[in-house]
Amino acid sequence: MKSNASLVYGLVLVVGDFLALVAAFIFAYAIRGPLSTVPVATPIPATEYLSAFLLLLPFWILIFALLGLYSPSIQEKRFSELGRLLMGSFVGLLFVIAYSYLLDKTIFPSRLVPVYGFSLAFIFLVAFRNLAREFRARLYRYDIGITNILIVGNTKVARELVENLADYHISGYRLVGVVGNKAHTAKRYPHLPVFDNFEQAVSKLKPNDIHSIVQTELYADADLNNEILEFAQTHHIAYRFVPGNSELFVGNIAVELFRSQIPVIAVHQTALIGWGRIVKRLTDFLLGGMAFTVSLPFMLFIALAVKVSDIRGPIFYKDRRLTRFNNIVNIYKFRSHKQVYSGLTPEEAFANMGRPELTKTYRRNGDYLATDPRITPFGRFLRRTSLDELPQLFNVVKGDLSLVGPRALQVSELEQYDKKDMILAVKSGVTGLAQVSGRRSISFDERRKLDLYYVQNWSLWLDLIILVKTIRVVFSRIGAK
Repeated sequence: MKSNASLVYGLVLVVGDFLALVAAFIFAYAIRGPLSTVPVATPIPATEYLSAFLLLLPFWILIFALLGLYSPSIQEKRFSELGRLLMGSFVGLLFVIAYSYLLDKTIFPSRLVPVYGFSLAFIFLVAFRNLAREFRARLYRYDIGITNILIVGNTKVARELVENLADYHISGYRLVGVVGNKAHTAKRYPHLPVFDNFEQAVSKLKPNDIHSIVQTELYADADLNNEILEFAQTHHIAYRFVPGNSELFVGNIAVELFRSQIPVIAVHQTALIGWGRIVKRLTDFLLGGMAFTVSLPFMLFIALAVKVSDIRGPIFYKDRRLTRFNNIVNIYKFRSHKQVYSGLTPEEAFANMGRPELTKTYRRNGDYLATDPRITPFGRFLRRTSLDELPQLFNVVKGDLSLVGPRALQVSELEQYDKKDMILAVKSGVTGLAQVSGRRSISFDERRKLDLYYVQNWSLWLDLIILVKTIRVVFSRIGAK
């Protein structure tokens, strides 16, 4: 029997969203009506009010559907879901107001009712969806809603999938078999069936026991690829293909007709092209300008404190960093190093102080020392709180940097990475995906992978998510050193 877990969950979301909206506007009516001591402008009977909403709510749910709120792909993306719920709630309310205006029919007894309704609707919808997600995760423990999956391919991606989906009580996916990866899989997961080829797998497994097939490599034999796809189509099994060169398909992809007759897949180096670059620059200028203006009094105070803590040195530290298209820009920070070591490489600084052995420890710890002797006491505070980076807001307004982007690195640092040209397809940023995903708590290679993911998957919504997460990371000091 095929798994209908996604369909059932989607239906639960539809019903739950409907009830959440009904509850929100009932509460809004009660707060401003029967529970309020202030008379309403247009008294409307509760039955008439509720009837109008029950008539319009199916269209509201349709708006949610058009925004992709019932798509399986959005169910694990909490920030995206949150943004779409906010947008859907607002658009749905506008639809109700437009309906009332066009038909010249009063729906709300007071102007505050739609305000209360919108606020409560968003709160109830978010609360319900979090409860639904938690309830579904608990059902996995009782083997309810599990999707059986067959992985086909002898690749690194296949091994990663096996490891990520090994515990189906957490992932919701039960591995029924792996085609290939025999040595690796049999050693780590002895109870997992491993098959030499696809033909052997389907002879041992019943079609009804397979809900989804994930193929992680394209075989040289085209007939074998067709066999896998046709098997999935014949038995109505979900099919996904993971390209061997996964980095090729994570950028901005478009399916086009080449010379009006040949379908081709165009893969851009970054999604940040065309109007995207204009929108991003406007966002940087407006948000960066606002942040710079608000933080200016704090920067004046910090500048004074830096000067007092080490009167011999300058207030700001200027460094040459790489940004988009290999351009070199001067970025500014509040100086946190003692003046005698400012501008020196770690190797030079530790050698000058007679402690060259610290260089190995510094590099081994990911360019970090718990008690770095080069840094002033006030400088340690600035680094822990990330306040030393406030002057970079000037770089943002000026256009040297973006608010969000890959970390601006020195030439010597970026030379360590073999895909530096792809990272430099966009402007470097004050904050970025790597910074909100662990900062110094993750390795250099992991940070560069996250930078590369950002370059290839940029969106304005992703920028906003990173900015919100940056505030949380800074205040909680996650990964700060």
